[in-house]
Amino acid sequence: MKILKIITLIFLLLSNCNVHADDVLPSFVFPDTDERIRNISEWQGKTLVINFWATWCQPCLKEIPEFVQLQNQYAKQNVQFIGIAIDELSAVSHYKNMVGINYPVLISSEWEGFSLAEKLGNSANTVPYTVVVNSAGVIIYHCAGAVKKEDLLAVIAK
Repeated sequence: MKILKIITLIFLLLSNCNVHADDVLPSFVFPDTDERIRNISEWQGKTLVINFWATWCQPCLKEIPEFVQLQNQYAKQNVQFIGIAIDELSAVSHYKNMVGINYPVLISSEWEGFSLAEKLGNSANTVPYTVVVNSAGVIIYHCAGAVKKEDLLAVIAK
């Protein structure tokens, strides 16, 4: 039993995910793939799953189809996925159309995207990086690296 506790403690220390961030989501704007300026306040009052990603990031591309599925599954429960691509518009638009991303994808420069991600707890400046914000605008979860579907479900199902 003692070994199990030690292993669990080590896992928690090495984990890049945090369930209780408790920071308020700052205001920000980025263009979407249609080059229309979008303000995060458009989705105020919803549970937001904000995912920072890039087309050159294989773990990012692997988790996006699950996000598409979860957006379909949880849209009626006031959950909104939002992608923030730290990438070129043409590459993002191509991938979005190829995969059929069904949620807003915003385009960010490398500097702006990583700066915002850092404000949201991404001290490693890595992608993918996922943040969950509750309907009151409070960050309740963040994860550097690919997020596990079951972990995400546990957070958004609350």
